[in-house]
Amino acid sequence: MIPLLIYIIIFTAAFFIVTKVVQRAGTKDYTSLKTVTFGDESAVRPNRAAGVISIFTIFLLWGIFTGSNLLPGFLHAPGPFVGTSTFTYTAQVEGQAPDDATVTVIVHPREVDTDAPEVEPGDGFAKNDSAAIAQWRTGLINVARNDDLTKQDGAQVIAINGEKIAPGETVDVEGGSVTLTDKGTPNFAPTRGWQMEPLYLPSPEAVWVRSIEIAKQGFRNFTLVEHLGYSLFRVVVGFMLGALVGIPLGYAMGLSDWFRGWFDPIVEFMRPVPPLALIPLVIIWAGIGESGKIILLFLAALWIMAIAARSGVSGVKISKVHAAYSLGASKWQIMRYVIVPNSLPEIFTGARVAMGVCWGTVVAAELVAAEQGAGMMIMTASKFQNTDIVIMGIILIGVIGFGIDMLMRWAERILVPWKGKG
Repeated sequence: MIPLLIYIIIFTAAFFIVTKVVQRAGTKDYTSLKTVTFGDESAVRPNRAAGVISIFTIFLLWGIFTGSNLLPGFLHAPGPFVGTSTFTYTAQVEGQAPDDATVTVIVHPREVDTDAPEVEPGDGFAKNDSAAIAQWRTGLINVARNDDLTKQDGAQVIAINGEKIAPGETVDVEGGSVTLTDKGTPNFAPTRGWQMEPLYLPSPEAVWVRSIEIAKQGFRNFTLVEHLGYSLFRVVVGFMLGALVGIPLGYAMGLSDWFRGWFDPIVEFMRPVPPLALIPLVIIWAGIGESGKIILLFLAALWIMAIAARSGVSGVKISKVHAAYSLGASKWQIMRYVIVPNSLPEIFTGARVAMGVCWGTVVAAELVAAEQGAGMMIMTASKFQNTDIVIMGIILIGVIGFGIDMLMRWAERILVPWKGKG
């Protein structure tokens, strides 16, 4: 919740600073303020400053809540407690006066092995204790293990730092809190702070170091380039097969009522079915080899491309068709010069969506006995809790997917320059 609040604050501040101060200062005439943007796709373009600030904000929050060395210390969120903490427990045995003892706890970094310190036992039947607990972890402290009177003698902890406590209750102490278990054993929990544990979210520099290591040494007998290359090959082949079948199918559905009636129930039924749900059937039908992964990606792209082509054909203005007929155009010429050009914008939009779905499906496709691929690398790393490799794979998949989308946008501008111009 706190990262989201910070993100909203940065977004709001950046919006007002960039749009109300910086860009307004650059406005020179009244005419520039009258630009009509509604219905004009080319008039609304990404704000470059917003894009840069957006990416910077994500990495800033990442560094803040992981204690990254790339940021100065004053920008770090409060981290977990590391150091020495002490608390006093009060033990009571029926028929005797309560006795106090001190527990010394050393909270150490997870990667550093630390032994519990030696302490003087003290006087009385309750003896002083010590323990070593890793940060972000909790530890039961068996305070009765060295006491003269134990639970078998009826001894029980009744207070922590002078504050009464019962099983299930918690008392805050220096550097953490102490909770009494149902069996009456104190459980010390160091303060976690706001930073994420590296097991769940490593710092940006940790991910970068692991990326360089994987790039040099490879992962599971394959280089990083080979893993990404296999994933890219599967996605491209699956997408191309889906487009080769889906586009003609969409054209047929858009031009023929028979094809529309025959295939529309099938397409509309399969469209909302997630590709992940098809994995068991694909394994049964095509096995666990390469063909099964291609088929899964093919099915992920097929229905999207069919709907995009059908929508493109159905969206052609009838006035253009009538104008072509009035000029003596044949059906083939109408198809070549009217239907296809006017449907291409919808097809390119569908292609971008289909490619994104294929990239999202490749991780699941490579779960099926894959020996290489970005998805296989991510899933294998997750089993061993190598979160840095998981994040590295996610970032690489996102970067490649973004690059492909930019490439398709560029191709769309070159091949369909009339998009948005009526």
